[in-house]
Amino acid sequence: MPSKDPLQTVLKLVTEAEQQAALQLKSAQLECQKRQQQLNSLNQYRLDYMQQLKAQQGQDISASYYHQFHRFIRQIDEAITTQVKTVAEADNLRQHRQAHWLQRQQKRKSVEQLLAKKAQQADAKAQRLEQKQLDEFVVNQFARRTVR
Repeated sequence: MPSKDPLQTVLKLVTEAEQQAALQLKSAQLECQKRQQQLNSLNQYRLDYMQQLKAQQGQDISASYYHQFHRFIRQIDEAITTQVKTVAEADNLRQHRQAHWLQRQQKRKSVEQLLAKKAQQADAKAQRLEQKQLDEFVVNQFARRTVR
């Protein structure tokens, strides 16, 4: 029974590493999307709140209401600023994991190329051996005919 090529084991390991990196990338992409959606929601909430104030223009608004409104808008702005940072962090992580996945993918492709080259070399060797055996058979046949 022929022994298993060690490169097959390496291929299995690098393929598993690539798959794991792909899962991590997918997770980072989903987290980035989630954080971006949260940022979009905060921006929309701020816009809605500002439109409510605009709708009240021309009406008498108490100073305390106006003060509370501005304090609330500052809080939303702070939340937006914080969320912008978390989106940037998530995007940095996504980029890092994408680069990691691409490296793993390149390793897998390199091992596959080595295996393909090795298989081509083995096929060429087998063809040369087959041709040599065929040539010897023809020479032996010719020698038998001439001896008779």
